[in-house]
Amino acid sequence: MSGGWRLPEGKRDAFKKPIGKELREADLGKHKDKKIITVGDVVSLTVRRSGIVPLLSVYDGKTERNVMTDFSILVKQEGWKEKVVHNPAGMITCELVDAVKNALTGTAEIIRVEGEEDLALMPCILYAPIGAEVIYGWPGKGMMSVTTDDVVRRKTEELWKMMEDFE
Repeated sequence: MSGGWRLPEGKRDAFKKPIGKELREADLGKHKDKKIITVGDVVSLTVRRSGIVPLLSVYDGKTERNVMTDFSILVKQEGWKEKVVHNPAGMITCELVDAVKNALTGTAEIIRVEGEEDLALMPCILYAPIGAEVIYGWPGKGMMSVTTDDVVRRKTEELWKMMEDFE
């Protein structure tokens, strides 16, 4: 499958503001009963190690552009099924969007991105059940958390509309 959306150079600043609020590892216990989606290697590993099993984890084997294998090792050791998708930096491919949609309807709980998963936050917010919590990594900050609702979805849709279609 080809096609998707590309983040234009001139719009990058709009995507540099975090969505949601900072989340400390010590506060993860308060989130055990929520529907959780994780985006990022360190976040996915941290959430799993705290005893929370997310509806979906999206990772790319890197953290802040450096190889990070701890989560991928855990996936292999536990024998968890994962869907592999291609998604270049600065893009959201149709393949990634379809994988997120399918995962949230129960066909996979882990998506490994070959490329970069940074913008995967957007389809996760748009296709997560209302009230689900999306926890993602924010470079240099740590974990961020956003609860899906109509306001957050509208904000995400507005950002998505700034992106350019590609074939």
